[in-house]
Amino acid sequence: MIQTIAFYMFAVVLITSGALTILSRNPVHSVLWLILAFFNAAGLMLLLGAEFIAMLLVIVYVGAVAVLFLFVVMMLDIDFAELRAGFVRYLPVGVLLAVVLAAQLVFALGAWYVGGVQLAGRLAPVDPSVSNIQAVGELLYTRYAFLFEAAGIILLVAMIGAIVLTNRPRTGVRRQDVSAQNGRRPEDATRLAKPGVGEGVEL
Repeated sequence: MIQTIAFYMFAVVLITSGALTILSRNPVHSVLWLILAFFNAAGLMLLLGAEFIAMLLVIVYVGAVAVLFLFVVMMLDIDFAELRAGFVRYLPVGVLLAVVLAAQLVFALGAWYVGGVQLAGRLAPVDPSVSNIQAVGELLYTRYAFLFEAAGIILLVAMIGAIVLTNRPRTGVRRQDVSAQNGRRPEDATRLAKPGVGEGVEL
């Protein structure tokens, strides 16, 4: 009974926050509604017993992606009126994509029953004594270990490429010289002055 109430609560808040993410006029509010949607999706994953996916939603999407979106939206001077001006122009393309996605969902639900046999009955058996995180970890670091490390290398190369592309030399900017700061002696940085009474200090 409690799980049913929690499911409907998470589902209603998730659908509402997802709709408000699209319908909000303020982009900052849209990102905040998106963060709320991620939290409720993580709650639904916990109810399904997928703790690993729930933690990924909270740590990766909420802690990194959504906060990054929020900082980008708040820091960049984006003309949102100009972005909304082309909404009507691309409306047919958006409707076409929505129809394609809806058809894919229908086909996915139809594929759940293949030949009158439910697809869930043909899945590999899962040991109930093994937790979800342990099962995912054993599979990820044994069979898919090479692909996992390859994905990490690709992300590292992408991060280095983004840093190299954005780190352009600029004129008129004073940069920090760490070696000069570390090599500076105390006698070069301070000067002991003993002015007399009524005398000032020479700068």
